[in-house]
Amino acid sequence: MKNRFVILVLLFFTLIARADEGMWVLYLLGDKVYNDMVKKGLKLSREQIYSMNKASLKDAIVIFGGGCTGEVVSREGLIFTNHHCGYSAIAAASTVEKNYLRDGFWAKTKADEIPAPGLSVQFLVRIEDVTDKVVNELKGLEGEAWNQALQAASQRIVKTATEGTGYEARVVPFYRGNQFLLFVYERYRDVRLVGTPSESVGKFGGDTDNWEWPRHTGDFAVFRVYSGKDGKPAPYSPDNLPLKPKYYLPISLKGVKEDDFAMVIGYPGSTNRYETSFGVKLKTDVENPAIVRLREVRLQYMMEEMKKDPAVRLKLASAYAAIANYWKFFDGEARQLLKYNVYGQKKSVEERFTRWAQGKAEYENLMHEYEQAYAAWTPYAKHRIYLNEGILGSPLAAFAAALVAMERALTSEPVKAEEISRLADNLSRARRAFLENENRASDERILAAICRMFYTDIAADQHPKDFYNWLSATYGNPAEDSACSRFAADVFSKTLILDDGRWNAFISNPDSSTLQNDPAYRYVSAFLKNYNTRYANMANAFTYRINDLGRLYMRGLMQMDPARVTYPDANFTMRLSYGSVKPYRPRDAVMYDYVCTMTGVLEKYKPGDYEFDLPEALITAARKKDFGQYKDNRLNDLVVCFITSNDITGGNSGSPVLNGNGELIGLAFDGNYEALSHKIAFDSNLNRTICVDIRYVLWCIDKLGGAGNIIKELSLK
Repeated sequence: MKNRFVILVLLFFTLIARADEGMWVLYLLGDKVYNDMVKKGLKLSREQIYSMNKASLKDAIVIFGGGCTGEVVSREGLIFTNHHCGYSAIAAASTVEKNYLRDGFWAKTKADEIPAPGLSVQFLVRIEDVTDKVVNELKGLEGEAWNQALQAASQRIVKTATEGTGYEARVVPFYRGNQFLLFVYERYRDVRLVGTPSESVGKFGGDTDNWEWPRHTGDFAVFRVYSGKDGKPAPYSPDNLPLKPKYYLPISLKGVKEDDFAMVIGYPGSTNRYETSFGVKLKTDVENPAIVRLREVRLQYMMEEMKKDPAVRLKLASAYAAIANYWKFFDGEARQLLKYNVYGQKKSVEERFTRWAQGKAEYENLMHEYEQAYAAWTPYAKHRIYLNEGILGSPLAAFAAALVAMERALTSEPVKAEEISRLADNLSRARRAFLENENRASDERILAAICRMFYTDIAADQHPKDFYNWLSATYGNPAEDSACSRFAADVFSKTLILDDGRWNAFISNPDSSTLQNDPAYRYVSAFLKNYNTRYANMANAFTYRINDLGRLYMRGLMQMDPARVTYPDANFTMRLSYGSVKPYRPRDAVMYDYVCTMTGVLEKYKPGDYEFDLPEALITAARKKDFGQYKDNRLNDLVVCFITSNDITGGNSGSPVLNGNGELIGLAFDGNYEALSHKIAFDSNLNRTICVDIRYVLWCIDKLGGAGNIIKELSLK
């Protein structure tokens, strides 16, 4: 029998979230949630959404790459996702001569499609509740022992589920580790680029418009997944065939209007809706400001070099985009958490919990234990961020950090020649990849700036003292830019990592003395060894302790108030959210409409601007109002983007936005700035999902790309 808690969990899945809050597991979609969806406009049965035995919507939704969502839109394996999700693949396919990021690309035949090595998509095969198979293994355990037991149980379950099938599987904790579901996937590795608009369309608005509404970004790209002749996954081969999917999405040309039903199915990455006030305070006071400050430095120096040279811009484009996206998020999240007093909201819940917990031995000291855990760790939290986001934010330093394993192998007893040979081969391959993306000018300035910032911003008693004493004696005061700049110049001019001859000599006959005296390795290893010997155990203990307390707190919250809306945090598993097309008021006397149009695109257009330039073909067609069947007749314009009240988060990028008939009406690609606290606190009045309208996607493919072959593949309604 299932334990009592799991029965409660399944019961809570049937509760209706307030407003449009909630990311629901399709496998556990309860009657009340489903009936509420029907009431709001859903026309599909539950089996049409998720079925183990029949083709359903879930069969058209894929994990795209390592952290996005995509959807199958044709009987020949055509996939839509976001431009920013395909960005790395587009950049990798580009050269200075054939710059698909800058100019766009449209395959007019399947033979023209470009392989994307390393890119894969995963289809969900099934979900299974395995709580009973896990919880008995975890009874009475805490901390690292709990985690190790979970890993062991998960490995056994995954092995049983996948042996002899070719499938992959993951056991995923829900409700802070109080329930466990098994997700089984089938991965296809032959994925090819079919089409992308130019970056000026796919990233229109750049960092200025990122996380903002109104938005006029054509954030989409088109790929195709291929299979072997038997329809099963196969490595890339010219002989592979377009995948015949179990299900693909029809596309609606009807458009949207206010209050229309909207459903999003995808893979939201992570939320922490049951975070404590202590965690919120650490975010707003320490973690987010540190991340923002460090990323600003990296972005500044990268952009200065990108503006100088198109080749550098292409080389750094993918890394820059990834850093910039969450630079703005972390800044906005902290601001919104403070603005809406999320700390106070959490504190109020905790005070109520403490009153309820009186006399309940399991829970009555829980908040005090949280307080002690955070008090012990907070003085060192900034150090960890400055190591990961700062010191290792230099690409050279990050590669040098990979050499730690080599030093360990060279200094261990006995020395294992086979292991050293294996490491040498792996490091040489990794170095080639590093050098392909390395821009020395920006990286040198990043390393110098972070070296100085660590010295000035982190408590002196946490410094790697021997390193800074040596740097001070050799180059001058580390608090001064000039000293760290001279040091960085020497690192880049003298490291063997950037010198083919010296690298080849070292890697053919590795020795610990040469490695330890290399300036790049000496730099990064000083910080790593300082952290690992003094703070790593402390960080692990904090993480394990917070996880233990979180499981208990989650269980207590649900027992305290069974009627409370309780859905599991996002954890990059397939989820459904539902809401409606809806405007909002971001502040007094301001109302944001639920759509934006081509008229707004032309208003933002700035010839030659890095963020707001546009292709001449788009300008010409837009001014002629050459919108064809994609025009919104009500507005006599082309709708570019729209917003809904759906609950999404990172990982949902590229998710299909569906109407009540299960037809594709748009692609989710962003949230709005006013609700960037959404990972921790959902605000039903302000939270909006920004979607590129499917009619704009099709217009770009058809009118700008001239790719009528793609349009013919689609099922247009």
